Amino acid sequence: MGTEQYHEPPGELSQEIRTFARMAASLQEEAEAIGWYEQRMSLERDAQAKAIMEDAQEEEFKHFAMALEFLSRRKPKWRVVLKDVLFKAGDIVEHGEEAEEEEKKPPTRRPPSRSSAPPRSRPR
Repeated sequence: MGTEQYHEPPGELSQEIRTFARMAASLQEEAEAIGWYEQRMSLERDAQAKAIMEDAQEEEFKHFAMALEFLSRRKPKWRVVLKDVLFKAGDIVEHGEEAEEEEKKPPTRRPPSRSSAPPRSRPR
């Protein structure tokens, strides 16, 4: 088994950390493949070959998204940043800075829902 994805002795890492490292490596590999297909498609003159490459790139992007979701479910702070940056109009850098500030805040407690709050007494 290769260990180039680890920076610490694999035998000393928990199974959870080894899985996390494998998924992070998968995320990197998918991103590389997306870039390679982008380069190939930019030069390809045959329409059918280009269509096949586009289809393959879409698969790589799906795998990238699934790996990112897997990792973000295990890192709640990452999830906060992703929610504050992705799919928003406006300045990406500003969103990133705002997300970084949001991530540093302690988690807020949600107010109790009406169903769990004690009933209020009504004035008579």
